[in-house]
Amino acid sequence: MLTTLGPADTYPAWSRNPVTDLRAMWAFPFMVNAFRTGTMVAVLAGVIGWYMVLRRQSFAGHTLAQVSFPGAACATLLGIMPVVGYFAFCVGAALAIAAFPRAGQGGTGQEAALTGTVQAFGLACGFLFVSLYKGLLGGVNSLLFGSFLGITARQVMVLAAVTVVALATLVMIARPLLFASADPDVAAARGVPVRVLSVTFLVLLGATTAATSQITGTVLVFALLVIPAATARQLTARPVAGMALSALIGLGVTWTGLTAAYFSPYPIGFYVTTFAFGVYVLARLARLLARTLVRRAAPVARESGSAA
Repeated sequence: MLTTLGPADTYPAWSRNPVTDLRAMWAFPFMVNAFRTGTMVAVLAGVIGWYMVLRRQSFAGHTLAQVSFPGAACATLLGIMPVVGYFAFCVGAALAIAAFPRAGQGGTGQEAALTGTVQAFGLACGFLFVSLYKGLLGGVNSLLFGSFLGITARQVMVLAAVTVVALATLVMIARPLLFASADPDVAAARGVPVRVLSVTFLVLLGATTAATSQITGTVLVFALLVIPAATARQLTARPVAGMALSALIGLGVTWTGLTAAYFSPYPIGFYVTTFAFGVYVLARLARLLARTLVRRAAPVARESGSAA
């Protein structure tokens, strides 16, 4: 009798001892490498993404994530290292988006229109590069959804270098960038170099997207940029606490996503995005509940004060 194995039969199963499961998973070097890389991606995307959400530039982040796809496809077509294409297209697109100043009347609208134009042109170029490539471009799925479990030593080195440089730069410009992000007109009136900070941040966002896209893919990188940051913004308005919370949420969903994917036949991107979305929904519900309780408690407090 011939027995057909399903996809779930080829993956390790959960036992009743989580410690044993974790030891079995971390016995594989590629899983240890995936957790180390996932940690760097989560922290970098969490901190950069917090500023991105604060500055209302999520559309720019989405465009830079999408533009990494034609960058990698172009590099593959030319026969050069994909990392060159990632950085060339992502940083180039960031500089193009930075062409219009955001401050002043209509600045945000002009930036959004330019961002949409860059995204449409970039995606069209990506599909052209894929069609011009006559060989078997087996990495299309990898370009879109990443390859956490097949990370090379070169990718780890590039990601580590970009993480250190980006976070160090962000620390140096943190205070003026926060001021320029919250109220660019007032910041410019007080002598803050808003234009320089805007270009610098977009270049950092482009470099972050390029470094993480080669591991997470163009789809998952945007999820890690926007969802943890948006969740943190629901829970606290304090900058330092918000950035730390954003990084922790990204770290938590990345680790749980890697673990769930190891014990199942389904992709990491699905788990990471779903867990992050679940945390965001819970944060929204918690904030709504807190507002409702405060609203109901206010009349009772006023009545107690009047009676006293």
